[in-house]
Parts: sequence; C-alpha cells; structure tokens
Amino acid sequence: MWRYGILAAAIVVAVVAVLAFRGKHGGESAARSAPAKAPSADTRGARIVHYRLDGRDQVAVVPQKPNGRLLVLLHARGAGPEQFLTNAFFAELGSTASPTVVMLNGGDHSFWHNRNGGRWASMVLDEAIPDAERRFHTTGKVGIGGISMGGYGALHIASLRPSEFCGVGAHSAALWRRSGATAPGAFDNPEDYRANNVFRAIGKLKKTQVWMDVGDGDSFRAADSELARKLSVVLHVYPGGHDSAYWNARMPMYFAFYRQACS
Repeated sequence: MWRYGILAAAIVVAVVAVLAFRGKHGGESAARSAPAKAPSADTRGARIVHYRLDGRDQVAVVPQKPNGRLLVLLHARGAGPEQFLTNAFFAELGSTASPTVVMLNGGDHSFWHNRNGGRWASMVLDEAIPDAERRFHTTGKVGIGGISMGGYGALHIASLRPSEFCGVGAHSAALWRRSGATAPGAFDNPEDYRANNVFRAIGKLKKTQVWMDVGDGDSFRAADSELARKLSVVLHVYPGGHDSAYWNARMPMYFAFYRQACS
C-alpha cells in the first residue's frame, strides 16, 4: 500500500508542476497577444468614442473645437488604436481647432494592405472613411498618417487614391527596399511585397503633401531617407529611436503638418 501512496503523491506533484508551468508561460503568451490598453491621459475636454466597424473595435476622438476635417491615424505593429491616446496627443488636439481623429484597428500585423488575411486598404478607403464622415459630420479631403507599420500603411493607402487626401504623415515608416529584408508577416510573399511596394508608387504620392520623419537611431532611417529623396520631400530626422518616447515628443510637429495640409 505504501508504494501506491508514494505513486499517487508523485502524480499529484507532477500535475501541479505542469499546471504551474502552463500558467506561467500561458500568461506570458496572453500578455503578448492582448491588445494594448489605453493609458490614463488628460483628454483636455475631447470626447473619446468607441464603436464597431468591420467586426473590430475602433476609436475616435472628437476635440472640443472640431474644425470639420477628418484625420485617420494607423497604429504600429503589435499595438492598437489606443496607442495614440497619450497626454501629448490630447495636448495638441486641445491646443486649437483640430480635426476629428479616427484611429482604426489593423490587427497585429496587417500592414494595412489588401492581402490573404484581409482587404485592409479597401476597408479604410471604402468603409472606415465614409463611415467616419457620416458619423462625425466632417467634410473636405482627409488627412491620413501612421506610426511604423501605420506609416507604411498611410503611404500605401494614399497612393491608391491620392486625390482623396490632403496630407499624408509617415512617422518612422516601416519600409524595406527588397522583399527578402521585410519583417516576418509583413507581406504574404515576394509577389505581395512587389504589388504593394510604395517605392513603385512615387508618381501617385507626389500628388499629395507628404510629411516624413524618423529617429536618428531608427533602423528604418535608410529606407525612409531613400523614399523621401525620391519624393523630393524633406525627411525630418530627430534624436531618438523607434519608440513611443520619440513619437510623443514629435506630436506638436505632426499636428502642425496636418492642420496646415488640411486647412
């Protein structure tokens, strides 16, 4: 009998160890895949609106003094619409008359183009923008911008219909000069990269105002510099890397561009 008792105790210990291992590593996995939560920020009187579109949660911010224009912001890889909801963002939105800002949900690594996993660019152009114009009563051409993955997305989407956009902001845009250098998951295959390569859309992007900026320590600096040169626009290079501290510090410049381009 004592042998059975020892065997039972060993089984219990093994089960507890397995559950503890799963709990530890499963929790880490869940934390990585969970959408980023909005940080606590002073909204400066702006109204945050949560709504559903295309089966996903979207976020919009209506400033205290809306100027009647619409600005679409696209988030970075692994982030979400809440990435923009910082004190720096609200400080600029509340400083003077500002556009209503719609922050769309692009999933973890859509890279904002039509691909096997979804028609992301078409969603922005044919669903999200018309819906936002009706929902928030905006008029005129639309501003579009984004961070990293979203910076590439803003350039790509604007190149599809440049006449519909008054300004394009590419903030630390995630760009690559060849398909073999792209991050895993950014494109389905080399054909997908070639079909959506913004370096092949220079002529169309020149039809609208483009702002580009990047940190002096950002790995995307070289590719961004090449695109800026081909577009004949200034690449604004500032101290910093590829992170929220860099983007929050540049928020006044971003909004100054969008207000000027889309006034």
